[in-house]
Amino acid sequence: MRANGGFEVIKKAIEKLGLRHKEHIAAYGEGNERRLTGKHETADINTFKWGVANRGASIRVGRDTEKEGKGYFEDRRPASNMDPYVVTSLIAETTLVWKA
Repeated sequence: MRANGGFEVIKKAIEKLGLRHKEHIAAYGEGNERRLTGKHETADINTFKWGVANRGASIRVGRDTEKEGKGYFEDRRPASNMDPYVVTSLIAETTLVWKA
């Protein structure tokens, strides 16, 4: 993702995350139904979307990442009370191992 051409890898990873949206939401902490309303710079809990510099998306890609064609993305769905080991494991499994 951070190497040249990484933006294409990022888009493929985001596509995989979208296919497992409900599974991820279930593991992303308690109370997300109150936080992820689609208002106040969040995506609705039942909707998966991504965008460049879009704070209202489930996954946000920075402008510099798009401009440079490499970088990182931000998953904005996890709650502050999530288990970081569970969430990190699930993101890694989905984006690196899981075959869509």
